Amino acid sequence: MPHLPRPDALRSPRLLRRAVLMAMVTMLGGCGFQPLYGSPAGSTAAGGTIPDQLRQIYVASIPERYGQELRLFLQQNLAGAEQEDPTGYTLRVNSYVMNEAIDIHSDNTTGRTRATAHAHWMLYTVAPTPMLVTQGDTQVMDGENETFEQYFAQNLNQTALARRVAQAVADRITQQLAIWFKTHAAPAQRTVMPQATYVDPNVMPNSSTEIPRQSVGEDGLPGMAIGRSSPDPSGTAGGDPGNGTVNSQ
Repeated sequence: MPHLPRPDALRSPRLLRRAVLMAMVTMLGGCGFQPLYGSPAGSTAAGGTIPDQLRQIYVASIPERYGQELRLFLQQNLAGAEQEDPTGYTLRVNSYVMNEAIDIHSDNTTGRTRATAHAHWMLYTVAPTPMLVTQGDTQVMDGENETFEQYFAQNLNQTALARRVAQAVADRITQQLAIWFKTHAAPAQRTVMPQATYVDPNVMPNSSTEIPRQSVGEDGLPGMAIGRSSPDPSGTAGGDPGNGTVNSQ
């Protein structure tokens, strides 16, 4: 008669895994691990839980179509599944998307566009004299394949790209806000370094004292060299030309 393993031996691997998981949970609890959007059992944080505090944020208007979509995603993230109550804070966001042409072909067309979005946000109190309580920066990168032969499909690709970028920026800002409410630690801020500029030979100067110049991107190259658009969702920077050139004296 063959020897059969005992039932407790068959269950031992399962019991071992269960014991290991329980030990890991106990260790995390001892380390002070807590879910970001939760609160310790039996206690109430000042102002409520993290979701409660996020629902108190009013998102100020952001210009352009990209800004409208970014604001909508932020409102959805901050409100969550409950009714929003934006009476405690005001969130102001400055964001832009910079498009770069990559995969350039011999006929000077491109097979792919890379979009890099930057956002700087500031959180103010709602008061007769608003006070800045915290601020931060975030950056996301995405892209799309160019289909010049299908104009309608290309428009759909560009629309989908803009929505993906806006949602990704909103998600990161929401996470940074939640972390600040949890820890009150200052978020990392982007350091803007001075950048070189190049004379743009394709733009006529406004006068003899103004020289059209074009700033460089993060890769150190001007937009006229690689087909980069102006760092603004609408394609222009205020009253500046669409190619990113500014007039400097």
